[in-house]
Amino acid sequence: MTEVMNSPTSAAPDARLLIAPGCAHCPIVLEGLSALVKDGRIGRLEVVNIAAHPEAAQAAGTRTVPWFTIGPFTLTGAHSSSELAEWAERARNGSGLTAYFSHLLETNRLDDVIAMLKRGEGNLEELVPLLEGLDTPMAVRIGVGAVIEEFADTDELAATVDSLATLVDSEQPQVRADACHYLGLSRSPEAIPFLEACLDDDDEEVREIAAESLGMISR
Repeated sequence: MTEVMNSPTSAAPDARLLIAPGCAHCPIVLEGLSALVKDGRIGRLEVVNIAAHPEAAQAAGTRTVPWFTIGPFTLTGAHSSSELAEWAERARNGSGLTAYFSHLLETNRLDDVIAMLKRGEGNLEELVPLLEGLDTPMAVRIGVGAVIEEFADTDELAATVDSLATLVDSEQPQVRADACHYLGLSRSPEAIPFLEACLDDDDEEVREIAAESLGMISR
């Protein structure tokens, strides 16, 4: 189960790594995490060989190695030394939730993101930066949309109206159109002025979606 810390900390995070014989990426991740322990950027590293302790993989709910945690973040697969260092720093200072959500969505872990949010581990506003540019991987953008649809007509989504509204000023028509769609899903009357402003957008699709979204909101 993924857990996310609720407040920043200056302490070096601990890490746990599951490995298996024959895994090509396990030695690379082990070396990278070990170097972070030596540098003091990780406080403690526990390494478990699941061939000897299969119960560890079962408890973690994974069949994939390398599987590892750094502080609150659960990650899988190959990661470079610099990537591992970035995750360690995010864990240390309590940041990086947007990046973590992006990682989960890009690795087909949509259900994990939804479960975290429903447990109150983070909030939907952490997803908004992933919609700001079209350079975000398509799998991530699609995943963000699926998460928002899961929270349609909820207080959690209504609370993101102001953040989503910043996207209607984007230079990218697709970003503006997505923002209008998600504002409509909020069903929040507070979204109305932002959607009304988009009725005069230069892009036809944006205008159409803004009108459709306005029709979804009770005045």
